[in-house]
Amino acid sequence: MLNDPRTVRITGDDTAAVFRRAVDVDAESHPGEHRGRPIPEAYVWCNLTSGNSSRALWLLLLPFMVVNLAHWMRPGADDRSRTARLYGLLVRLAGLTLTVLFAAAACEVALDLSAWQCAGTPACVAGHSWLGFLAPAGHGGGGWWSLPGRRLALAALVPTALTGLLWYLSRRTWAAYESQLPLTGPRQPEAAERPPALGRPGFWYGRRLVARLRAAHTAAGLLTVAAAVGTSAARFDRRPGGPLTLDVLGRLLEAALVAGAAVVLAVVCRRGRTEDRLDRALDAPLVRGLPLGALALLLLTAVYAGWDRPGWQSAGRLPGYSAFGGLTLLQGLLVVALAAVAGLLHRASPDPRAAMRGQGGPATALLACALGGVMSGGVCQRVADWLDGTRSSIPGAPSLLTWQASAIPPLLLVLLVLSAWLARRTWALRRAETAAVDRDYPGHPEDPARTRHIATARATAALTDRGPLLIAVTSATTLLLGAGAVGGALATGKDPSAAAHAAPAFLAGAAQTAQALGSWLIGLGFLLFVTAGRRAYQDTSARRTIGILWDVGTFWPRAAHPFAPPCYAERAVPDLTWRIATWTRATGGRLVLSGHSQGSVLAAAAAWQLQPSVRGRVALLTYGCPLERLYGRWFPAHFGPDALGSLHREADCWRNLYRLTDPIGGPVRPAGEDEPVVDRPPLKDPLTFGRTERHPLPAPILGHSDYQADPAFAEERERLLARLRPEVPAPRPQDQQQPADDG
Repeated sequence: MLNDPRTVRITGDDTAAVFRRAVDVDAESHPGEHRGRPIPEAYVWCNLTSGNSSRALWLLLLPFMVVNLAHWMRPGADDRSRTARLYGLLVRLAGLTLTVLFAAAACEVALDLSAWQCAGTPACVAGHSWLGFLAPAGHGGGGWWSLPGRRLALAALVPTALTGLLWYLSRRTWAAYESQLPLTGPRQPEAAERPPALGRPGFWYGRRLVARLRAAHTAAGLLTVAAAVGTSAARFDRRPGGPLTLDVLGRLLEAALVAGAAVVLAVVCRRGRTEDRLDRALDAPLVRGLPLGALALLLLTAVYAGWDRPGWQSAGRLPGYSAFGGLTLLQGLLVVALAAVAGLLHRASPDPRAAMRGQGGPATALLACALGGVMSGGVCQRVADWLDGTRSSIPGAPSLLTWQASAIPPLLLVLLVLSAWLARRTWALRRAETAAVDRDYPGHPEDPARTRHIATARATAALTDRGPLLIAVTSATTLLLGAGAVGGALATGKDPSAAAHAAPAFLAGAAQTAQALGSWLIGLGFLLFVTAGRRAYQDTSARRTIGILWDVGTFWPRAAHPFAPPCYAERAVPDLTWRIATWTRATGGRLVLSGHSQGSVLAAAAAWQLQPSVRGRVALLTYGCPLERLYGRWFPAHFGPDALGSLHREADCWRNLYRLTDPIGGPVRPAGEDEPVVDRPPLKDPLTFGRTERHPLPAPILGHSDYQADPAFAEERERLLARLRPEVPAPRPQDQQQPADDG
């Protein structure tokens, strides 16, 4: 970044830091030696998304990250605050269902498939000797753990430990990211209108909300485990002639579970984000008491289930497996309600550039639920196949999971047709771009292959703008197939092949093929997922590739799910604002804030957080910038034209560079753009069509990379510097320096 191998870290730590060239470390102390040239600094933040090997485990949190994205995709309508709060509430509830689904899947594997079905079936135990100590009497077992309730209580350690691990990871990252205090102190008055969301004092400080959500989601996971442990015992105790004491205890525990679930819902629904001020409250009694109360209830349920009950045996599937169907149905209803609310917001403040007419958030929430269902169903099916692949001794996983897996081949078929259509459109666009290439390089020698290469790069880069169509088709197809899977499972109670056994031959064959292919594809996906995680754990370059995915997904604060990967911007934005504010205060100087790709988004977020007096001394230079092309379309409430227009008016100057061959960056197009304009006309890529005196070898097509190699970069930087002070200012006298902000 600094184009010099001799660099020095001047502030920061091993996670994120600011560097200078060694010759520029004390530039402020010797202004005469640096007169007439800028002093470059580099903020390095890559370790926030692809640091140590534990980042590979974030792949397991992918559904949580995706549903958290849906929170920030709402259409912009500041005058409909109640509707916006309802939108956030629905997304938080969808996130809660994913936590319950995670815990239920862990219970299905550990409690139902292993402890209830396999350990209670002699034929299954014979093939898995490690379950022998759980086998019932008369089948080579009969030990203390052989009773069904005790088997369930022991197996509950697995989902409890997984829930505890999520709590630990969330709390550790909460202390490292959400607890980073933004720049504070007396703020100068803003304009009369409310500042954009990213410019509000509490936007990057979600400490209180994440702590509350962490407590609620941890309690929800533990209560799910408690319900799985105690339901079968309570059902057995309610039989005619059952023990009255245990029956009463079972009903009391069920009432306590319902009350705990009500408390969890109240905590999730009660409070959203606080952005207009720094909310330093923590709700410590709630944050500590709710998970501990749920854990205590789980322990009581385990003791209750482990009580000796003569005649109790495990048979069939564990009672409560139908909860998967109810959970999937609830997720579908939440998504439909979310779509209705998003439609109201979009109609109240239409934005023609918003993706899917404001329906990007509901579509993303649906995909998060589908991803969670596929991941949990894949694990359950693989474990069921491992325990008894022929299904001759145990019933296996719930039929709904098989129906969901059978929906994967039809979905892939639809996506294959869509891909063919997109390929045809791209081919047609390439033919149109061929004429545009000839106009952009007048007088170039005839080279059809070179022309086609450039035109193909432009047409391929334009595929990014087809993203809303891809998401719309995928989400709509997923919703229809998911509804069909739930309906089929609830109506028949059988797997698709068994349900279609009496149907015409074509339908029966299609059902068998979909079920077989779906099971195979889930197994392949599970294998690829584990392989990618293992490779990322061992290989830094692979971990950086995964880090690119997190660049967008973890830019946003955790507002809907506390177990999502942490928001790196809650560390990066305070880093930048503190550095800019303290440097300008100490020197009285002005600076150019330059950012590429996701760095341009961080630069804009940092500029929004500055006090107006400081922001007026900052110029922005962005290149390969996704602010409007990606963020403005998918997150219109926060990066819409009005928000970008306000940043353009408040910053001293802003210039943006982009190429037609760049699949990520594009023009900014702020609303009400005045002089000077933000966007420079698209840069030529490649710089020259053929060989020239200056470029004797063919110039490469750079696309999204290496913008600094274009002479336009240095030209725009010089123009910005010309608007700023031409020399590096000396430090102010001690009596003229302002005191540091409190905190």
